[in-house]
Amino acid sequence: MFLIESTHYSLERGSLAIIENRNPITVKEAISKIMKKVDKIQIEIIPLSEAAGRVLAEPVLAIHDVPPFNRSIYDGYAVRSVDTTGAASHSPIAFTVIDRIAAGDVSTALLGKNKAVRIMTGAELPKESDAVVMLEETVSSEDSFTIRKSFTQLENVSLKGEDAKKGDVIIEKGSHITPGVIAVLATFGYTHVKVAKRPVVGLLVTGSELLDVSTPLKPGKIRNSNGPMVTAQLKRLGVEPRWLGVLDDDIESCYLSVKQAAKDCDAVITTGGVSVGDFDYLPAVFERMGAEVLFNKVKMRPGSVTTVAHTDNGLLFGLSGNPSSSFVGFELFVRPALLAMIGSNKPYLPYNKAVLQEDLQANSFTQFIRAIYESSPTGVIVYPAGFNKSNSVTSIARGNSFIVLPGGTEGYKKGEIVDVLLLGLDEGGENWFIHE
Repeated sequence: MFLIESTHYSLERGSLAIIENRNPITVKEAISKIMKKVDKIQIEIIPLSEAAGRVLAEPVLAIHDVPPFNRSIYDGYAVRSVDTTGAASHSPIAFTVIDRIAAGDVSTALLGKNKAVRIMTGAELPKESDAVVMLEETVSSEDSFTIRKSFTQLENVSLKGEDAKKGDVIIEKGSHITPGVIAVLATFGYTHVKVAKRPVVGLLVTGSELLDVSTPLKPGKIRNSNGPMVTAQLKRLGVEPRWLGVLDDDIESCYLSVKQAAKDCDAVITTGGVSVGDFDYLPAVFERMGAEVLFNKVKMRPGSVTTVAHTDNGLLFGLSGNPSSSFVGFELFVRPALLAMIGSNKPYLPYNKAVLQEDLQANSFTQFIRAIYESSPTGVIVYPAGFNKSNSVTSIARGNSFIVLPGGTEGYKKGEIVDVLLLGLDEGGENWFIHE
């Protein structure tokens, strides 16, 4: 038999008495407490072909000018602009073609008066030329053409270094490696890339009422949706979770599982067991482990009982067993912590404003309402995604955002401007919770 007593909880094998002593803090305070405890992950060097979706551990520098030479931006003819002066429909000017080059080729021809080089898009301009006549603006024969308008110096020319100068910082450290970043890395010859290692994240689901997704329903039972959902949320961040299984509401087995996971992982996520019911004991388990409980209640709906603790090895996230509460808790607290671990410079959910499409009642706590955010002929709008109680799963599936309703307000009317957090985007934002 073991007994744990503290100013917060009393644990005993076979039974559990929870002395509720929960002082709710704001979302801003909760996020700040977490982010102060985040430890950066080590870096590794990986091939460019494997870098998509990772986070840069060093800035990307331009090792040469882009473009590296003056080049044509159209198919046409490279000419001296001075030779086009005076060309008009009533007085066309003729040119003789003395060479032809494709992209990747270089012409050695020296242009004289009214001489031209046939050139393709992206090819380097020949010496002496300073403009490109678009093919569509000529009347051409095999070795000559005429023009009926003049061309200015550098017209239809992309200049050396106009996209980037050698030594410029092109992509900042901490940026997510998107397809566009891959293109930049390839442009500058980065065959290998320094990135942050992916954190090891353990995932444990608690609840005697939970069934595997393949099991037929039984009276009093529900299928485990939190495990697959949080797994998908982690994978969306590029993190492959370490699945620790589903545990019954048993104090000792939960304690042993979480304790071992905390040793093996950079972060541990649990769902369920954080409320104030007879079998909700994870806050006490955290304390028994000697972890520092950062908070055990947040002024938010859903997910107010979200509990987060810190050990020498990493963070412990106790998410609610209700699907919507778990989903919101992950996006608000787990997501930025994990992204900060891998050095992301934009770990928070992107923030925007939109026009509300229906009346919403306020709450004493800040509400995060699963919502649909979209463009309309009149601008950006947002509206609830459906049933929004904490045990709802359908609104999670439909929604692509959270409407943020500050606590203590009188509610919002259709047509008012509200704060919105966007979900599922590759790139995050910065400190949206300053609005909380």
